[in-house]
Amino acid sequence: MRLWHEQMISILPKNQLLGQHRECCALRGNGWNKKHKTVDYVFSYSPYHLFTYHSLVMDEMEKRGYRVSIEWRDKNYRGKTAENYDNLEEKRIERPIYKEHNAEYLLECIENLRNKGIKLEL
Repeated sequence: MRLWHEQMISILPKNQLLGQHRECCALRGNGWNKKHKTVDYVFSYSPYHLFTYHSLVMDEMEKRGYRVSIEWRDKNYRGKTAENYDNLEEKRIERPIYKEHNAEYLLECIENLRNKGIKLEL
């Protein structure tokens, strides 16, 4: 379970991009606030941050010709089994979306993929 550094989204291989979408869906849904060492930092932010990050992932998916269920474009949607937000407060979000997505984390993500035999050039 990992959110890739946002600078990597546009160059992620297909499997990692689609996996990132599934990960975002799970975290936005019943996975919200379910502790996991790699993504715990997400829960210290508003769920709107995750929606914003997920939007980057969905934008890239659509650029590559994948279809995304329109429901996920709704900031209040949390999946078929989680209760939707009543009216999730929109926030002005700076880049990076998560301050944890710094240069060190970018290198960690690149190394993670390299260990799986995937070489990325930024």
